[in-house]
Amino acid sequence: MPSRSKWTESISVGFQVFAQGGDEEFGAIRDVCPGGRDEFLVNIENGGDHCIPLDAIIDVHDEKVIVDVARLPDATRRLIKHAHDSEVPGL
Repeated sequence: MPSRSKWTESISVGFQVFAQGGDEEFGAIRDVCPGGRDEFLVNIENGGDHCIPLDAIIDVHDEKVIVDVARLPDATRRLIKHAHDSEVPGL
């Protein structure tokens, strides 16, 4: 994993969150290191707010946070997989 110093930019609230290799965001950053913990709070579309560990981050660039979903708990991976299920095609 790249160290935080190798990220192109620092994470900020509102950045979009993507799975590594994915071309569609699954959520947005709501808080960074809440309570001093090494994680960020992300609102996963159709899944609510969930904490994701900083060590799951692959890169940060262009206001996008790229995460390795393999480093996340199964429940979080399932939410990410279904983040866009309620979208209506063409709208």
